[in-house]
Amino acid sequence: MAVVTMKELLEAGVHFGHQTRRWHPKMKPYIYHERNGIYIIDLHQTLRLMEEAYDFIQQTVADGGTVLFVCTKRQGAESVEAAAKRCHMPFVNSRWLGGMLTNFMTIRQRIEHLNRLDRQDQAGEWDYLAKKEALMLGRERDKLEASLGGIRDMDALPDAIFIVDLNREQIAASEARKLGIPILALVDTNCDPTGIDYVIPANDDAIRAIRLLANKVADAVVAGTADYQQALADEAYDEEAETDAGDDQVVQAAATSRSEGAPEDAFIEVLSDAGDAAQTTE
Repeated sequence: MAVVTMKELLEAGVHFGHQTRRWHPKMKPYIYHERNGIYIIDLHQTLRLMEEAYDFIQQTVADGGTVLFVCTKRQGAESVEAAAKRCHMPFVNSRWLGGMLTNFMTIRQRIEHLNRLDRQDQAGEWDYLAKKEALMLGRERDKLEASLGGIRDMDALPDAIFIVDLNREQIAASEARKLGIPILALVDTNCDPTGIDYVIPANDDAIRAIRLLANKVADAVVAGTADYQQALADEAYDEEAETDAGDDQVVQAAATSRSEGAPEDAFIEVLSDAGDAAQTTE
């Protein structure tokens, strides 16, 4: 089954690029033609490259990885947040703080401060403060929540990053490149695709286009999560089967010992050795 169809892409307006005077020459391979002064994106390439990006995300998550969703532009912030929340992945949709990846330990400290402010508020500690002081703490908390709320549960650097609008998110892309974090991005005709691991040629301004493709990335995460959980279940099943097989071997050894007329002490010794081995394994 196709990840996304040509009909879906057309209906969402994914094929509409920017005006011909606002383009980046390196996007030429992804442009179909020009119409009424606007470049039309080659959706056949979008289909193929979206498939590749989908497979990469699914495998990354199946291996236990995390994908960070990034879109701070007004048109896509809400859609990207919804997609990230649906697949339980971190997101940034307000403002990218410099060092969010390259200075992650400091960012984690700010998140801990945000958590501390929340605990104080919930415990009623602010009720004993002066009204002005409590108001200032509330504003600080709200500001931190807007910037860091989406990555609160991100305890380590992400294994991949999904970006909407490369021109706007240049700092995020630069930090990811420095750290060797694979980048997937919606790349419009006015963007430079250089250094992007998984280019998805697409209109990065239309709300419907952003929503469609962000949800496809979320679908890949959901599929990868299912694969990861299945792998854990299979591993647990295999371990249980090995334990059961070991128990059967012990019983068989004991039965053989008794049938061969071995002394009672030898029979007890077989069971005792098996019990010691089981404890050592645990």
